[in-house]
Amino acid sequence: MDALAGLLEGPRARGAFMIRACFEPPWCIRIEDRAPLTVMLMVRGDAWVMPDEGERLFLRAGDLAIARGPDPYTCADAPSTAPQALILPGAECFYPDGRSLKGTMDLGVRTWGARLDGSVVMLIGTYTMQGEINGRLLDALPPLLSLTSDEWNCPLTPLLTEEIVRDEPGQEVVLDRLLDLLVIAALRVWFSRPEAEAPAWYQALADPVVGRVLRLLQDDPAHPWTVASLAVKAGVSRAALARRFRELVGEPPMTYLTGWRLALAADRLRDTDDTIGAIARQVGYGSAFALSSAFKRVYGVSPQEHRTRVA
Repeated sequence: MDALAGLLEGPRARGAFMIRACFEPPWCIRIEDRAPLTVMLMVRGDAWVMPDEGERLFLRAGDLAIARGPDPYTCADAPSTAPQALILPGAECFYPDGRSLKGTMDLGVRTWGARLDGSVVMLIGTYTMQGEINGRLLDALPPLLSLTSDEWNCPLTPLLTEEIVRDEPGQEVVLDRLLDLLVIAALRVWFSRPEAEAPAWYQALADPVVGRVLRLLQDDPAHPWTVASLAVKAGVSRAALARRFRELVGEPPMTYLTGWRLALAADRLRDTDDTIGAIARQVGYGSAFALSSAFKRVYGVSPQEHRTRVA
């Protein structure tokens, strides 16, 4: 499992909130849904995306923006336009005065806004859950990033545009997978940019020694790895691996492995009904007690308490 696959292993789109928004100026939407990740793809027209803090983004047709939650932001035709709608968690929509907007702006299958023939069309995909595995990657993203049509040519735009209005069986699954692909494609381009400041462990994947070790740990976390056994696999000495891994990743190999195992355990506690003992074996701990001790040390709660909270 590589770094970008790790992003979607946690909040892999499952019934993601995905719509086509159609507007005619003046328009302004205030977003306070606290979603962990939202993708905005401009199909027609232009728009401003404005966080409460930080730089504003101006999007033209073909541009894409990714907002990392939970901070609120505003989308509008112009910075001076006052909000006309408020989006809260659970896709609840309200007028600024608190009246419900439910059903008022529905324009058909997954289409929302003022008018179908509006001069502005934006495809919006929102992940509603955040898993522990993707935390390292999401933390490496700025609150708001963008890619212009000059920087990338997204082949998924016509597929998304066609599928989002198709009222046929399986539409939700198709859109989920297309959204996953869109995020992966965008982050590949983003992390290739010097100003992206990709996290150390992401950059380390390109290293012939440390990259191989990272993939071994990610692909088989249940294996009883030691620094010595990893060094054999990488073809270097134990001391050389420990030194190089810390230099490139910022922590020792076993510390990284512990974090990865516990992140996997946290996701399995949320997504499955497996016993704590079964999950412990899946992620490399010899017993439920061993997993519980490590889990509580890092997360501050027991595995069972974590499962109850996320439920």
